[in-house]
Amino acid sequence: MNYYKISLLNSPIGSYTYHFDKNIDIGCKVSVKLQNRETFGVIIESCEKPDFETSEVLEVLDEYYSSNQLELAKFISSYYICSLGDALGIMVAFEDDEIKNISSDTKSYENIELSQKQEAALEFLKKHTVSLLFGDTGSGKTEIYMKYFEDILSQNKRCIFLMPEISLTPQMDERLKKHFGDEVVMYHSKLTPKNKKIALEKIRNGEAKIIAGPRSALFLPIKDLGLIVVDEEHDDSYKSSSRPRYNARDISIYMGQLYNVPVVLGSATPSLTSYVKFPHVRLKGGHFSSEREFIYERSAESLSPMILNELKSILDAKKQAIVFIPTRANFKYLVCNDCGHSYECAFCSIGLSVHNKSNALKCHYCNYTQAIPQKCSECGSTTLVSSRLGTAEAVKSLNEEFTDANIEQFDRDVITSNTKLKKALKRFRDKESDILVGTQMLSKGHDYHGVTLAVVLGMDNLLNMPDYRSREKALSSLLQIAGRSGRKEVAKVLVQSFNEEFFKNYLDSYESFLDEEKIYREGLYPPYKKLSRLLFSHKNGAKARESMEEVLDSLRDYNGIEIVGFGKCAIEKIANKYRFEILLRSDKSTDLIKAISRCKNDLCEVDMDPIEFG
Repeated sequence: MNYYKISLLNSPIGSYTYHFDKNIDIGCKVSVKLQNRETFGVIIESCEKPDFETSEVLEVLDEYYSSNQLELAKFISSYYICSLGDALGIMVAFEDDEIKNISSDTKSYENIELSQKQEAALEFLKKHTVSLLFGDTGSGKTEIYMKYFEDILSQNKRCIFLMPEISLTPQMDERLKKHFGDEVVMYHSKLTPKNKKIALEKIRNGEAKIIAGPRSALFLPIKDLGLIVVDEEHDDSYKSSSRPRYNARDISIYMGQLYNVPVVLGSATPSLTSYVKFPHVRLKGGHFSSEREFIYERSAESLSPMILNELKSILDAKKQAIVFIPTRANFKYLVCNDCGHSYECAFCSIGLSVHNKSNALKCHYCNYTQAIPQKCSECGSTTLVSSRLGTAEAVKSLNEEFTDANIEQFDRDVITSNTKLKKALKRFRDKESDILVGTQMLSKGHDYHGVTLAVVLGMDNLLNMPDYRSREKALSSLLQIAGRSGRKEVAKVLVQSFNEEFFKNYLDSYESFLDEEKIYREGLYPPYKKLSRLLFSHKNGAKARESMEEVLDSLRDYNGIEIVGFGKCAIEKIANKYRFEILLRSDKSTDLIKAISRCKNDLCEVDMDPIEFG
């Protein structure tokens, strides 16, 4: 009889020991029984017969995890302090009957003409194992990526092309497929089960040479990997908000070392971390010779007369505009104007967002929903008001103001599938719609060639967030939104903000901002310090607090780590669970990992390199 240590997929607990009468290779996927239910696991190692009774492996499947996948999973488990089963759970296994070698047939592609600057940038990227392509919006980063892909494919290797989930644009899909044809596969969560199965089959059998997708594309069964490109590397969506809380940009860099392949990070507004840590090549200017005029309005977030006048001018001239608002839905909160009572989620300590279209108040954290009240539940007043303008309310107001215009909402509430995204962009491209009103989705990777006005609201809300990256995030958002306008002719960017001086100083020189930001961060925040956030949640608030205090007491015994703060989370309750946190800082991640691994308890969830502090 053979005995094996098995990690259960997507399980937060450690490995279990099972037996089987035949030999099973390390990395094989198996089905086993745990507490009378069948589940899947991965053979991690063979072991001696234990001194307790073991269960038998039910079935050895025709799937396996490669040695590199196992090594990567061990790194994720160690660095992000989660179980090996959690780390393996985000990966897609290889199949035993897949084609072992990629076809060596070389295809000819339509020639991509690079400028001298682009050629020099490409040569720079090829000379470094990890490098940053710091290129303005429209400067031709995609053409450089594609030329690099050609080179890798000619070596009979494959490429991973990561993009933020929100920016898996039809335009990028079209450009890649027009050039590389069936050798490109887009793999993401919005694919139908049938299309996902077809895409996975092409990836497994080697037909797919360029695999494009969000962070999950890193964990697909890809042989002969030759290059990883992380586009919009600054984007927060590369960080997973659930266990394991990995950052796909950082995992890409580790994979580059593990697979011995180059990694290219690309952005018009790179993160300070990448700018400091990796060699970069600067690509200024764009393909478009038009100019942008920035206009600032000192005003709180609202559709002011100035904004309405500018929009009217655009509509009269038969041009198009985009309106950026940080919040979706109608408003963030509903408040009684007489007694001040606000409507919070029954399960989370957060205000409910107003959704007029469905006549509902919704929680954006746990999806709790209730009907919009007609009068205050505390004092009976009918004067219920809201603050913080949202996309749906803006669309409603603009439709009332411009009755002949076609105004569309462009956010996650409306764009719920890839098909809806394609249709909305096609309508805008064909000038069937005049104004797009949206959130961050507006700024990510889309080409709006007819836009001559970009209205940017809520910049001060981003700038004043309790986050050490608030300046970086606000400036990056403004530049990304502004970069969507003026592609073909002169455009205006109307920014509603009381912080004109801050934005004006850096709009033409993002690297000047990064160089200055280094001074503020040094000795306090990444990339000069490592942070970790420990989260404790339980339906019983006293238990959550007790759990936090237990870990807190243990952490005080460790040198080399600093307890920055602890207590209730900013949002104290989510999904009926009370939440507490500890924020730690250290010079070295190894000191944090060592201390946390020894001190954590069952209620403690670890977020290494956190980007969310709200």
